[in-house]
Amino acid sequence: MKNLVENLNQLFADFAKDAASQVETGNKAAGARARKTSLAIEKALKEFRKVSVEEGKK
Repeated sequence: MKNLVENLNQLFADFAKDAASQVETGNKAAGARARKTSLAIEKALKEFRKVSVEEGKK
């Protein structure tokens, strides 16, 4: 679970960097990277929820 949280933190940091780059400088490639990262965040959050529920049942 610790690895999952670390992965989420890294994904959030990557997303924030790319989203800021798109907003501040209009970098279209950064926008594409931010969208791709948002999908990875969604999958990781679903996995976190699954693991969290399993841990709560113990």
